[in-house]
Amino acid sequence: MRSLPRRRRFVAGLLLAPLLTGCFASEGGEESSDSANGSRLRVALAFPPAENFNPYGADATLLSRLGVTEGLTRLDANGAAAPALAESWSRENDRNWLFTLRDAAFQDGTEVTPKAVATALTRAAGAEPVTAALSGVDLTAEAAGDRRVRVSTAEPDPALPLRLSSPGLVVLSAEAYAEKDAVSPVGTATGPFELTKVTGTTAATLDRFEDYWGGRAQASGVDARFIADGTARTNALRTGGADIAEAVPVSQAPSLDEVTRRETATTRTTSLLLNTEKGAFKDPKARAAAREAISTSELARGVYEGHADPGVGIYGPALTWAADKRVKPAGRAGAASADGTPVTVATYDNRPELPEVAQVLKQQLEKAGFKVKLEVREYSRLESDALAGKFDAFVSARNTMLDTGDPVSILASDYTCKGSYNLALLCDKKVDEAVAEAETVTDTAKRQDAAMTAEAAILGTDAVVPLVHQRIITGVGAAVSGALLDPYERSLVGVGTRR
Repeated sequence: MRSLPRRRRFVAGLLLAPLLTGCFASEGGEESSDSANGSRLRVALAFPPAENFNPYGADATLLSRLGVTEGLTRLDANGAAAPALAESWSRENDRNWLFTLRDAAFQDGTEVTPKAVATALTRAAGAEPVTAALSGVDLTAEAAGDRRVRVSTAEPDPALPLRLSSPGLVVLSAEAYAEKDAVSPVGTATGPFELTKVTGTTAATLDRFEDYWGGRAQASGVDARFIADGTARTNALRTGGADIAEAVPVSQAPSLDEVTRRETATTRTTSLLLNTEKGAFKDPKARAAAREAISTSELARGVYEGHADPGVGIYGPALTWAADKRVKPAGRAGAASADGTPVTVATYDNRPELPEVAQVLKQQLEKAGFKVKLEVREYSRLESDALAGKFDAFVSARNTMLDTGDPVSILASDYTCKGSYNLALLCDKKVDEAVAEAETVTDTAKRQDAAMTAEAAILGTDAVVPLVHQRIITGVGAAVSGALLDPYERSLVGVGTRR
């Protein structure tokens, strides 16, 4: 493959700058009028980078939604693994898979080689805390000849091609790892858009990557603004200051016309996670009392105004196979009297419905006898405390298929003793055994059955109360075409997105 010219990279430090929600200027200060070159897209996003665009943590999905990063595989519309940087793959034996790479380049001009891919996957596998897609998985990678990479796991992993589609298992060039204890996706990724400038947690500038293997993007770049306030995001779209606004609050949906308002069924479930390690909800009887106090239909009908379905499990109706395979939880503890027990319920305001959900939960729990204190912050200022178990309960909106596309993997990361995103701090022997059993199943239908058995074991602990299964509302300007309305919420802008 030919060597590509290296271009200058411009990265601003983490500057504290005011957020101008209505102003989306291009990097040069003027919007491109050259239709052949493509106009820049102005995108309003709900979540700012929480970890300086670290691709192994909460920012991984942000990078994939902006078209910056890619992995060896991706998820297709049916949730199956499809080619990305790998054009094909085969299973050599229980623990080894061989991936054949396509002809592609990194944004710094170097070639995507088997060695580069093996290095990237090795770095991802060694990240701390462990990236969610690799929770409980020991993964290694090595170059295996011309255009081939061998990826191995310590235990058989039937879902490995799905796992490698995770936004947290992206392939970056050697330059990304120039600093010993850091990784940078700036100018080192492979996607259609290159991250060229970061303005703290308020804005980011992306330019089209001209040598993208999938073809030249129709937009010349993306000007992203991170706007936590849902009303401000919607107003930016309504007033012409943004072309795309993600996560439009249901309260703002009526302000958008039918052409602009796009509703997508997703695999995102809003749940109440109860701290099983310490505090009031360490007692399973108290957790049972909380579950019995909650009316999920009231939340779906009231807070979400019909743009959600009442919670029935960890997996919602967007996974069409789940309803017919659901197993009734068994062995639940009997509910104890709350009797004025004080509890702190925390949530974040990047998704504007969540504080309202928390407020309704407060009323329902207080009616049952709990004394409830609410704590609401922006997500990046809340996550570490939530993972450390500093709250009695946490209201979270989680896409159950986001990390791997595999229904079992979300259970391993969120509900097992060694899970990397275990907000309930659950450590239950029966749950771990059920999840471990599900992880060994190769056949797709049988793996789904095993996942539902494990779901029942988790629900039986009352560590999680599924509240609603969400539909996401995205605001898309009338002049915009090709926005990627992804039920897995991994994509938003791509090669064909333009205005």
